Amino acid sequence: MKGMKLALRTDASLQIGTGHVMRCLTLADALTAKGAQCEFICREHPGHLMEYIRGKGYAVHSLPTGSDVDADLTHSPWLGATQAQDAQDCALILDTLRPDWLVVDHYALDARWESAMASHCGQVMVIDDLADRAHACRVLLDQTFGREATNYVHLVPANCRVHCGSQYALLRPEFAALRSYSLQRRTKPVLPELLVTMGGVDKDNASGRVLQALRNCSLHADCRITVVMGATAPWVDEVRTMAHDMPWPTRVLVGVNNMAQLIADSDLAIGAAGATSWERCCLGLPTVMLVLAENQLKVAQGLQEAGAAALVSSESSTEYQLKALVNTLASSPERLRAMSRSAAGIVDGMGTRLVTTLLES
Repeated sequence: MKGMKLALRTDASLQIGTGHVMRCLTLADALTAKGAQCEFICREHPGHLMEYIRGKGYAVHSLPTGSDVDADLTHSPWLGATQAQDAQDCALILDTLRPDWLVVDHYALDARWESAMASHCGQVMVIDDLADRAHACRVLLDQTFGREATNYVHLVPANCRVHCGSQYALLRPEFAALRSYSLQRRTKPVLPELLVTMGGVDKDNASGRVLQALRNCSLHADCRITVVMGATAPWVDEVRTMAHDMPWPTRVLVGVNNMAQLIADSDLAIGAAGATSWERCCLGLPTVMLVLAENQLKVAQGLQEAGAAALVSSESSTEYQLKALVNTLASSPERLRAMSRSAAGIVDGMGTRLVTTLLES
């Protein structure tokens, strides 16, 4: 892979969240370790992560946001431009880079954009979770648990290599490294360490709603609560104020770089059904799961059906359901043990290695 060049087109924002950028960074880190050169192309949305990406050592090509967007895809407003304008902007950058692979991870881009990029790069790889639009690519990756290649049969070219399932989850190497430690400590479940992780942005303050619900839970006196929030989360100060008044010691951590260790040292998570779902599964962490966006629903339902998570199903009764689920799990070590086993069977932490091997071949 030494000498291979890749461009990664992805975005983060207060609306999009941080998950797309973070998993692309995971892939870029793995490829860079093998000698590849990776550069990012991102648009200047509010809440973008371009400085964070640069801080990781990658060149980032910045695109300005505009007022015109398409209206034919569910997530078209997430792009901050029309697909035609985005393609024109990216073509100028790619003509200089001439990458062997163009990796695109964006719900607002489809086959039209990918076809326009074909003459400006070697091959196109798409990372998707939705199976809701056509693609023009050589490789398609969907790490959704329960997703099958047949879901894309009418959405990709006949020669596209489709790789689906949670075994391809793009996780950083520290998750696989901590897997044995984390699973071993769950053989005798207890519940002193509770982790709240509602995504990198949490634009609607789900973290605050969770803390409010936990105030009325029957947690043991020695319980400790950790809330993890992203650096661009708009409700950090409010959550810190709530944490100060909780009945149990509660800390709020922002922009952490040791998420694997935090998960491994926790006994129960209350988390969003986003990209961190696979991190929690890899380390066998039982989870009470909230759906914060429509595109998270399939993941949440799949994990609940597999016994790896307990789903809070109705936003109107979030506080009541959270209280009931947390109280039940706090007094049921056998259920915690069963959830941990189910979660660990869904993701083994080797997905990034699988994907880099695909690109090498």
